[in-house]
Amino acid sequence: MTAGQPLLITFGLYLSAMIAIGFWAWRSTRSFDDYILGGRSLGSVVTALSAGASDMSGWLLMGLPGALYLGGVSEAWIALGLIVGAWCNWKFVAGPLRVYTERTRNALTLPDYFTHRFEDRQRLLRVFSAVVILVFFAVYCASGIVAGARLFESVFGVPYAQALWWGAAATILYTLVGGFLAVSWTDTVQASLMIFALILTPIMVVLGSGGLGSSLALIEMTDPIKLDWFNGGALGAVGIVSLLAWGLGYFGQPHILARFMAADSLSTIPKARRIGMSWMVLCLFGAMAVGFFAHAYFAQYPGQIGPVKDNAERVFIQLTTVLFNPWVAGVLLSAILAAIMSTLSCQLLVCSSALTEDFYKGFVRPNAGQRELVWFGRAMVLLVALLAIWIARDPDSSVLKLVSYAWAGFGAAFGPVVLFSLFWGRMTRNGALAGMVIGATTVIVWKEYVVAQNISALYEMVPGVIAAGIAIVLVSKLGKPPSDEVVFRHKGVMETLDVHGY
Repeated sequence: MTAGQPLLITFGLYLSAMIAIGFWAWRSTRSFDDYILGGRSLGSVVTALSAGASDMSGWLLMGLPGALYLGGVSEAWIALGLIVGAWCNWKFVAGPLRVYTERTRNALTLPDYFTHRFEDRQRLLRVFSAVVILVFFAVYCASGIVAGARLFESVFGVPYAQALWWGAAATILYTLVGGFLAVSWTDTVQASLMIFALILTPIMVVLGSGGLGSSLALIEMTDPIKLDWFNGGALGAVGIVSLLAWGLGYFGQPHILARFMAADSLSTIPKARRIGMSWMVLCLFGAMAVGFFAHAYFAQYPGQIGPVKDNAERVFIQLTTVLFNPWVAGVLLSAILAAIMSTLSCQLLVCSSALTEDFYKGFVRPNAGQRELVWFGRAMVLLVALLAIWIARDPDSSVLKLVSYAWAGFGAAFGPVVLFSLFWGRMTRNGALAGMVIGATTVIVWKEYVVAQNISALYEMVPGVIAAGIAIVLVSKLGKPPSDEVVFRHKGVMETLDVHGY
């Protein structure tokens, strides 16, 4: 048996299992509600692991280790921001959003929720929020396809143009077939595989470098700046704020918020939060440790650095390949595929739901039957996937850069709107629309002009969120107050949350 056969077999078994789950979920998908939100039937474990896996895409095992490998511990500020942001999202958004979406005509998508929350009869919120989802998720999905292509390119030597299709094919298939339940069930398996890989791999890297003390001493001797949280003074206040600001993005990520909406009850949320946050902290520290301690390992074994010289985002792949038996390496490398597939699948589904629920059913076929909506949703999964593959066709694309752009777009366009809509009864339809427009526009303008022309290195999330928040408050205060029905519903949601200790 050749060295590549174990990898091929383990990858094949893993992909076959995911596709099998997709077809099993087909049997439980009877309506469009089932296809898009699983009938709101997720328990605490599936809710937690599905939210975590859909959040942590290929950047967790490629982009983040690569960033730590290049920048050292100064890049760890991003993890601190993510942990705080994720905890706040679970604590302050998950429960209220679960209740509110059920009270707003059983809203299945964020655009649906915004429309009914503000009684938007002109459906401007539905249209604009769906457009934001499609624009930024096209970029986000492309990042997952780039990561998958890099994996197949590195492991099997497949040309990048072919690897694009290999990396995306299985994900497209099980998402298209099984919908939300397939995505959530496979996420649970994938999250388990990811945490296994991110606990075992850094331990083996440290042991392979002579232990923790020896590894730290070797890094201090060869490149001491990697131990400096401020990167030798190069990372100033703007840089730290930019890295911490990643945490702000959680409040506006449709693929994560959908998991909260799908929980089977409000009482599921606290347990899911504990499980989800524990999983997240372990995975983030494991990913950072792989990238950081890779310095010590490659300092001792410079002949094994291989493709990492050309692309730091391959550091996890290379270490796994050289440290483990091919069979074990196949399982661990499948964790990268798991991270990619888990996020890509839910992103495809959110895009599909926006096109189906918010455009097709909303404007083209208001009386479409459930079977018709499910099949149209499946066709939209395929359409969005093809668009993402087209965007990802550049082999020099950076996974982390693509993710950061989309993350900022959603965080600024939706985050402030979600937070204000849940807790401020005076917020109006026009305030929500202004927040979305200003937030999304600020991110694009800041990224394409301010950052691109080196005027400021501040992450576009920060000005986007601030501008959106100001727009929401000003436009809501200056406009006509919301209707009595909207105010009454808001008070009812707040009372329910008070009863449950939120």
